[in-house]
Amino acid sequence: MTRTKDNLFKPEKLSVQAKAEQTSSAAKEILALEASDRQKKTERLRALRLGSAVTKAEPQPTKMRKKQK
Repeated sequence: MTRTKDNLFKPEKLSVQAKAEQTSSAAKEILALEASDRQKKTERLRALRLGSAVTKAEPQPTKMRKKQK
């Protein structure tokens, strides 16, 4: 590894505004990813639910048991 001023000295500190912008952009990215994942899951579950409603047969009535005395 060659020695340059970039790896010998500490990088400059970010301003408060730059750090806040970096944090907010990371948070917005995470929220957007979670929202898209949630939307995909909702669509998948809705499709399964609608598909099972069509193919689901009527439940057969259960037989009543007589009480033993």
